[in-house]
Amino acid sequence: MKIAVMGAGGMGGLFGGLLWRAGEDVVLIDRGVHLEAIRSQGLTLKTAGPRAFVVDIRATDDPGEVGRADLLLFCVKTYDLEKAAAAAAPLVGPESVVLPVQNGIAAPDRLGEVLGAGKVIGGVSYHQGAVEAPGVITYGGVEGKLYIGELGGGGSGRVEGIRRLLFEAGIDTEIHPDIRLAMWEKLVLICATGGVMSYYRRPIGPLLDDPGARALLLGVMQEAELVARARGIALPDGTAERHLAFIENRFAPDARSSQLEDILAGRRLEVESLNGEVVRLGRELGVETPLNRKVYDALKPYAAGSGSSAE
Repeated sequence: MKIAVMGAGGMGGLFGGLLWRAGEDVVLIDRGVHLEAIRSQGLTLKTAGPRAFVVDIRATDDPGEVGRADLLLFCVKTYDLEKAAAAAAPLVGPESVVLPVQNGIAAPDRLGEVLGAGKVIGGVSYHQGAVEAPGVITYGGVEGKLYIGELGGGGSGRVEGIRRLLFEAGIDTEIHPDIRLAMWEKLVLICATGGVMSYYRRPIGPLLDDPGARALLLGVMQEAELVARARGIALPDGTAERHLAFIENRFAPDARSSQLEDILAGRRLEVESLNGEVVRLGRELGVETPLNRKVYDALKPYAAGSGSSAE
């Protein structure tokens, strides 16, 4: 199987590197100093302890030189989605499968509009990966699981084939019976871990210890849960409380979300696809979301990075 990976950051670099190490035909598509480092010295993957390995993987900034892929993993940040989707068109042929592994709930439908709806399946990743330095990915996390599935629900022959491919490469992958529900489950969670951590500019431990911050963590998730149900997503009762318990029991006190790291470094934020999405859908569906609005309004001026105002 020929595999192309759009975006070689934390997720794309991790998945692409593991697939290459398993013997698959993989090419990474990225840009800038990270791409140049991969080209010149390979991609280094590091996990806890002294374990690290280098993969001499092909990388380019031009999807047009790759040819059509059997599997296209979409791992760019959500704010780059439309631009990357247009650039990826040469990679997609009649039998190609597109698997977005991104935050939020909109990526599969937005990709389908550009690349063909029947080519896109759904994915939700709970892996944690980050670019430590150009050409170097660190990974770990509290729950390294990837869920995939057909957007209409359940699995299929192509989904099972991809699950097997990923699992054999060391990526713990399961077929979810309702991948859109799984996407909403994660959105509820990261409205807190991504949004509220960034709002306070603090890791999770101090937020859990502070009654007001803890209430905000729970409240933004409860609002997102209500919006999901109004959208017709059958989230179980108590999803927000279950997620808060998960955070309390499984996150180290110094744990930082990727969006917290981004705002502290002055990088662009995915706030439009997280708390911003909940606010917009709440307005459309008649669900009040004042706590998500509070977080969204506070983060929006930093969405473009470097402390500048977003459009």
